[in-house]
Amino acid sequence: MIVFDLSCDQGHRFEGWFGSSDDFASQCERGLVACPQCGSEEISKAPMAPSVGKKGNQQVVQTSTRSRSEKELSNTPMSPEVAQALGKLAEAQAKALKDSTWVGKDFVEQTRAMHYGERDHAPIHGEASIQEARELLDEGVPVAPLPLPVAPPEDVN
Repeated sequence: MIVFDLSCDQGHRFEGWFGSSDDFASQCERGLVACPQCGSEEISKAPMAPSVGKKGNQQVVQTSTRSRSEKELSNTPMSPEVAQALGKLAEAQAKALKDSTWVGKDFVEQTRAMHYGERDHAPIHGEASIQEARELLDEGVPVAPLPLPVAPPEDVN
């Protein structure tokens, strides 16, 4: 996973996790990346400090005078608790999608068809832009975003 600092055209900064730079670009092109504050889909990578490891010959000096808020929190290794929580979230999502069918770009059309009784109900997942998801919700169609990105079956190794 790669963590990017992102910003929207309104100047809001936020963080995004992606499998690769190509994954980020692909998700942006498909309208899957949006600002959590304003919903803008005009997203770009924000400048960020590189993550450079410490030299092997440096000594770590323990100090108790620095508060937690003063410590560097960005670009640090993930804590075991966070890694465990993300692992459980990934397991829960995989379990939820186990019996679901990937419908890709047909997601909006098929979801509407199920909602209006034009096809049988079945668990599906696929692609929808933020605007399409909002329109579905405005119509009363029950949809929800997945907490973690899902690669289309044809992109999986």
